[in-house]
Amino acid sequence: MLKLYIGNKNYSSWSMRPWVLLRQAGIDFEEVQLRFDSFSGDSDFKRRLGGIAPAGKVPVLTDGNFAVWDTLAIAEYLAEKFPDRQLWPQGVKARARARSICAEMHSGFGALRGACGMNIEARLPEVGAIVWRDNAGVRADVGRLVAMWQELLAEHGGPMLFGDFGIADAYFTPVMMRFRTYALPAPAAVTAWMDRVCALPGVRAWIDAALAEHDFIDFEEPYRLTR
Repeated sequence: MLKLYIGNKNYSSWSMRPWVLLRQAGIDFEEVQLRFDSFSGDSDFKRRLGGIAPAGKVPVLTDGNFAVWDTLAIAEYLAEKFPDRQLWPQGVKARARARSICAEMHSGFGALRGACGMNIEARLPEVGAIVWRDNAGVRADVGRLVAMWQELLAEHGGPMLFGDFGIADAYFTPVMMRFRTYALPAPAAVTAWMDRVCALPGVRAWIDAALAEHDFIDFEEPYRLTR
């Protein structure tokens, strides 16, 4: 039985990717949620991950006694274990492009990540407006994302980035949450794709669970000092 260790659904953007991928692909798994805390060496979070993942971070996928960590490694493991689910596009070039954009998301867009943390429950358009005005890096990151998505939707005809739902769509779900929370600008075709992804049962289930958490953690809430 697969087991996926994740953090708070409202905040844990890295956890969201494999959870959504597993759920939407119809792959059975057990969820183990570890609440974010101080992340110190003796914290409950680190203690419960001890012996499971050497990196001490979520997400972690276990398959029996075998553990896989890091979202890209988890995605590749699932694609190989469940080839019938066609989690990557079938064409060689499309598959290479999907891997390229996932790797770009994995290692890039630091300005957007830093200024606009994932916070599904929040609606902070006023913060987004300030960040958009004052942070050239965020504007550049948003511009690159929008251009990427527009190109892929036009090339493959939708409804998802490469036609059918797959790893690439799951990989960008956390950044979609940022677009929503901070009201970042996007053209109609991109907004429609984000709406389609967010309406998928697997994505909707994560969002609904995030909204139901009501577990507000101060260091994840830099823009909401009072409630």
